[in-house]
Amino acid sequence: VQLQASGGGLVQPGGSLSLSCTASGGRFGLYTAGWFRQAPGKEREFVVVSSWGGGITTFADSVKGRFTISRDSARNTVDLQMNSLKPEDTAVYYCAATRRRFASGAYPDQSTFGYWGQGTQVTVSS
Repeated sequence: VQLQASGGGLVQPGGSLSLSCTASGGRFGLYTAGWFRQAPGKEREFVVVSSWGGGITTFADSVKGRFTISRDSARNTVDLQMNSLKPEDTAVYYCAATRRRFASGAYPDQSTFGYWGQGTQVTVSS
């Protein structure tokens, strides 16, 4: 499966932004989807994972309550809605997919994801 992330941009603190990850070459509903992000000078970090076949979703504590994730089977996408954005959310956001599933509360390592999108820049600044 090939992934393409889109929807990044510049937004003011407190604003909202929606990212989409579009899959081609396979049904996204049969893959666990993850979002990771990498801020300048930092390592890539986990944001959220949504397992296929049951919908178990785990968010990183840093985004819990502000970000939501949803699947659109018609568009074959996984969408990340980001609300109440903070400057520290500034990063390149990557979507990823794997056939593995994860237990509730698990923060999967990025090495468990075999499919990656190209990344989209999110900048939160006034």
